[in-house]
Amino acid sequence: MCRLAQTLGLMKTIARRRSPTNHRKRSSAAWRSYELVAKDLLNRWARDFGISHVDGKRAALGTRSRTSWELDARATIEGDQAFLIVEVRRYPKRRLTKGAIGELAYRILDTGAAGGIVVSPLGLQTGAQRVASAENILSVRLSENSTNEDYITRFLNRVLVGLQPECLSVSCTLVGGSLVTVSPSRNEA
Repeated sequence: MCRLAQTLGLMKTIARRRSPTNHRKRSSAAWRSYELVAKDLLNRWARDFGISHVDGKRAALGTRSRTSWELDARATIEGDQAFLIVEVRRYPKRRLTKGAIGELAYRILDTGAAGGIVVSPLGLQTGAQRVASAENILSVRLSENSTNEDYITRFLNRVLVGLQPECLSVSCTLVGGSLVTVSPSRNEA
């Protein structure tokens, strides 16, 4: 009887560790961290996007629908009152669909934004790429477990890699799939 009780106790412990609640907590923390890292890195590369800065979470009122939209971040375009909606989606197992990008395209239209930036680990499906291109939405690929120091990202035909131990960033320019330049630079912490 004791053995059976021990086995059942062990099974309950394993079930608790695998429970959806624990998984949601870990995934929620990872998602929040990914969102903050994405905002910070976009601020670091603001000039490459033609923006002055990226602000964190905020609400924006839809002019057509009169509803409030929660924005993951808002990027202000340099020298202009216009802004871009930043959407951060940490989906590590699938690329973003045209439906997800279509929803972002409507928020852009409804809020009067000039376009959008969508950040995700795997990028966009083919249909989503077409919608993004038509609606001035830029896709940024950022590895799913990125930090402010350790990251791999791809945007605007560039690949950027950050390495924490030496605080070294490597910027690579890709032209037609070929590596053209690699320029290492020390980041001051």
